[in-house]
Amino acid sequence: MDVRAEIRLPTNELRDDLPFYTKTLKMRLDMIYPADDPEVAVLSGHGLRLRIQKGASEAPGTLRILTDDPDGFAEGKRELVAPNGTRIEIDELNPPVVMPETKHAFVVRRLADQAPWVIGRAGMEYRDLVPSRLGGAMIASHIRVPDGPVPDMVHFHKVGFQLIFCISGWVDVLYEDQGGTRRLRAGDCFIQPPTIRHKVLHAADGIEVIEIGVPADHVTEIDHDMELPTQVERPDREWDGQRFVHSLAKEGVFKPFRVPGFEARDTTINENTKGVASVMVARPVGQGDPVWTRHDCDILFNFVMSGSMLLEGEGKEPYRLEKGDAFVVPPKMATRYTDPSADLQLLEVTLPGPFKTEVVK
Repeated sequence: MDVRAEIRLPTNELRDDLPFYTKTLKMRLDMIYPADDPEVAVLSGHGLRLRIQKGASEAPGTLRILTDDPDGFAEGKRELVAPNGTRIEIDELNPPVVMPETKHAFVVRRLADQAPWVIGRAGMEYRDLVPSRLGGAMIASHIRVPDGPVPDMVHFHKVGFQLIFCISGWVDVLYEDQGGTRRLRAGDCFIQPPTIRHKVLHAADGIEVIEIGVPADHVTEIDHDMELPTQVERPDREWDGQRFVHSLAKEGVFKPFRVPGFEARDTTINENTKGVASVMVARPVGQGDPVWTRHDCDILFNFVMSGSMLLEGEGKEPYRLEKGDAFVVPPKMATRYTDPSADLQLLEVTLPGPFKTEVVK
């Protein structure tokens, strides 16, 4: 079955529009009639089909043309107006990811405060863990996925860094060049390098994940052509200098943490992103009195996966934190983790990966 779709635009005089659309916008004339006094012309190009019709009732509208050479497309002009009044915007086909300057703030987001859950992509429920998004520098979401098959499509994200950390349950996902189905269980995590194609298949057992994205506003695109799994497996492939990571909790080894009185397991994300970010799981070891520390990291985010603790911040009222709570500590601010329960586990995500921690005397 042959099906075509057209966008109709109005014109007062077709002969004035044709040179603009064919020469300036480099579109192809496919149809024109009647021959003696043309009133309708159909043009195509750049994945678009236009029907320019004399006396049509629609508004002229706006066309966006995306190209890998916007400065060379229409003699460097980024905005034009066609004779029929249609606005033309020329823009980048693949603009670089813009990293906004971080607006540092001390943030505490507690589950008990009843932050709303909203329905997002593919029917998933999202809870915003950093409402300010630190000025657009990052987004942190607590995500619940309904049990069963997920109505997802092969897609990718134009992002600088993205983490998926499983808090409970499990979820099956396919990734480009990473073999067959991968199951993410509680305590495991994925690093999704920029633009890696993937597809969520199935979720079960009350699946909940934490998703971190940098920057906060980034584009998700559907890839209608790629089929997953791909035939070739390339575990060492890099996307923008980052490798895919599937870190398993059961393989983690706990070592002394940057905060005295705690130990942590490394997810290898610092190594595999070449220092873009670090992801650690920390727990108390019950040795000595809690100490004040400060760091020089741009973004330091924590999520309480289990247990409880008292978070003390320089010049702030202390916060009793429980499972499901999150907090961000800005650089140079002294904090202290006190009265941790024996089952406390903290997910710590930092950007960049390497940074310094100072014990405050």
